[in-house]
Amino acid sequence: MENKNIIITGTSRGIGFELALQFANAGHQVLAISRNTKKELLEHSHISCLPIDIANENDLLQVADFVKETWQNKVDILIHNAGLLVNKPFENLSFSDFEQVYKVNVFAVAELTRICIPFMKKGSHVVTISSMGGIQGSMKFAGLAAYSSSKGAVITLSELLAEEYKERGIAFNVLALGAVNTEMLQEAFPGYEAPLSAKEMADYMFNFALTGNKYFNGKVLQVSSSTP
Repeated sequence: MENKNIIITGTSRGIGFELALQFANAGHQVLAISRNTKKELLEHSHISCLPIDIANENDLLQVADFVKETWQNKVDILIHNAGLLVNKPFENLSFSDFEQVYKVNVFAVAELTRICIPFMKKGSHVVTISSMGGIQGSMKFAGLAAYSSSKGAVITLSELLAEEYKERGIAFNVLALGAVNTEMLQEAFPGYEAPLSAKEMADYMFNFALTGNKYFNGKVLQVSSSTP
């Protein structure tokens, strides 16, 4: 398989960290976007690290500069993995809480996609990581109003973009994840032990990002073996 240029957000820990290493170890070129970066990513020859805040519109412009200067205007796969979770009773959620969650989980997804679209050609794949909490009709949990509603928003956004860009051959799909043993899961459900590790979920996402666009476009795949 031809080596790809792959952008991944939220690579400081958990699934994003494992995914960046897996793509790089397979010979692909990775742009790892996260405010904090671990040594393993910084020292990998196939990984470039961009320590930016994706909630900052001006910071995101650095992605375009990197693609132009380093990747000769070519992005094959974009994976929106970064997420922000606030766990509070609804009556305690402030306007600022909602704003911060939506900036990371929705606005940054839209803006980074907009920035990358000019560099994506037929066969490119945009994968957005959502949550079972954003699926209509799924079980919902108290305290996650901002988080789960934001994850529902990016599902609809991806469906719309799949329609808008289908003639250009750019695929947009969503993976709605269930419980995975990550720090974010512990923030939402302290003490809960999920059946899947971050590495195991990264294995699945690795293959889906590379080949899922051959079979799906504008789809939401529920990748969940347990609830929560």
